[in-house]
Amino acid sequence: MSTPVPTTKSISLKAYGIDHNRIHYQLSSDNLHAATIEKDMGKEASSGALAVNTGEFTGRSPMDRFIVEDEITKDKVWWGKINIPFESAKFDKLYDKVIAYLNDKELFVRDCYACAEADYKLNIRVINEYPWSNMFANNMFIRPTEEELVGFDPEWTVVNAPGFLANAQEDGTRQHNFAILNFSRKIALIGGTGYTGEIKKGIFSALNFILPVFKNTLPMHCSANVGADGDTAIFFGLSGTGKTTLSTDPDRKLIGDDEHGWTANNSVFNFEGGCYAKVIDLSKEKEPEIYGAIKKGAILENVIMDENGEVDFNNTSITQNTRVSYPIRHIENIQIPSIGKNVKNIFFLTADAFGVLPPISKLTPAQAAYHFISGYTAKVAGTEAGVVEPQPSFSACFGAPFMPLHPAVYAEMLSNKMQESGVDVWLINTGWTGGPYGVGKRMELKYTRAMISAALRGELGLYNYDNYHIHSVFGVAQPRECPGVPTRVLSPRATWNDDEAYYTTAFKLTNAFRENFKKFEAYASEEIRRGGPQRYAF
Repeated sequence: MSTPVPTTKSISLKAYGIDHNRIHYQLSSDNLHAATIEKDMGKEASSGALAVNTGEFTGRSPMDRFIVEDEITKDKVWWGKINIPFESAKFDKLYDKVIAYLNDKELFVRDCYACAEADYKLNIRVINEYPWSNMFANNMFIRPTEEELVGFDPEWTVVNAPGFLANAQEDGTRQHNFAILNFSRKIALIGGTGYTGEIKKGIFSALNFILPVFKNTLPMHCSANVGADGDTAIFFGLSGTGKTTLSTDPDRKLIGDDEHGWTANNSVFNFEGGCYAKVIDLSKEKEPEIYGAIKKGAILENVIMDENGEVDFNNTSITQNTRVSYPIRHIENIQIPSIGKNVKNIFFLTADAFGVLPPISKLTPAQAAYHFISGYTAKVAGTEAGVVEPQPSFSACFGAPFMPLHPAVYAEMLSNKMQESGVDVWLINTGWTGGPYGVGKRMELKYTRAMISAALRGELGLYNYDNYHIHSVFGVAQPRECPGVPTRVLSPRATWNDDEAYYTTAFKLTNAFRENFKKFEAYASEEIRRGGPQRYAF
């Protein structure tokens, strides 16, 4: 196999300080796939997908994510452990070092854009050291037409150099890897890590600043789909809670699986042109749409394959964060363009490893604001070093690592959107039932799908609380009946067969909610504060 040659298109990167011509511009997915294999950076799976190993980092590194503190950001960004300030002068020096490094490398460059809604379109240029990183950008960002490439003017640039290792003491980083946003120079600078998620999350984080501050638009870490009647549903949730799985529905058209904007005109648009799904325990039977999307053009990350290229999706010996990226067109039932109107339902997804939250419950506006600000899920044993039993995990707005502004800004925008559109908000527990992790079992996907489908069809007695039981600990309204779901499954207490153990664990979780919310109390109204669990153990 010969090394792919560049297309007839060419580009100069002299404006960035790169003065060589070993630049492959706008290569096709097939060419990037072939180049990766030619360079012994990946292998082809039996499905035709490209399989790569991202190296030392198989996930994001939140402690190594920085934002340059400058005139644009200094008074707006919520500085702290999530948004770590970086000196402008140090950024300039580090950028020059990365560019000097890339001046000695063959490069892969792509022009693309984010935001499917024309009025919010963000032109992006991605400069990659590795061909498979550029293929990831091709999958995940929106692909311009030939006409759109004529005179393409990038507003933001992603400079991605996985092989460059920073000197922490000299460069101002924490260690050798880094992901830095510079809003003045409009650059996302990434080095020392091959994890591709840093590329898309860099632009997502930038949009989470740009859209609320300059466009009066709410950015959301969510998936979304649209029904035959044109009703849009939004699914918020942290990694592993089911955003991609539950929004990829054969009966509804997928808008997108991870990042969206909600405009003042009540439309929801996808930021991306692809999907980035977890594949741990993936099977054709449980998730046929995602399984079918793993074909030529898709990239599998950190999976284990046998000598015939067959993937063992149950093997997590490299990481539990095994992933696949693919263009959204790999899913058959998609919304074109990736825009939805008429938002009717919002689902907050949580994988409650304590097994005490109801599998579905309807939230009041105050409860919706409280749970959005809280952003609860749980870590289970094995997901991180030192985690040996379930631990509560809170990420404000279901995406704190990507939110440059104070969570109250996003929460207030969401609250206003909910009131204006009259949506119904549901809390969905995709986690454990019948006991905590290690005792109970994961909620069956068929039941979760049935509950969501019933909510979307209006079969859960909307606005009629006679059909609900108010949970004695969490105060949420859980339906007494749901088509396709055994009544007993709807009551978490009933599945435990041990009331004392259930309530002890439930009170433990309410204490965690209340302790986490203390840092937001000064920004929340009394009504929102009362939207959380009111009973707790001493």
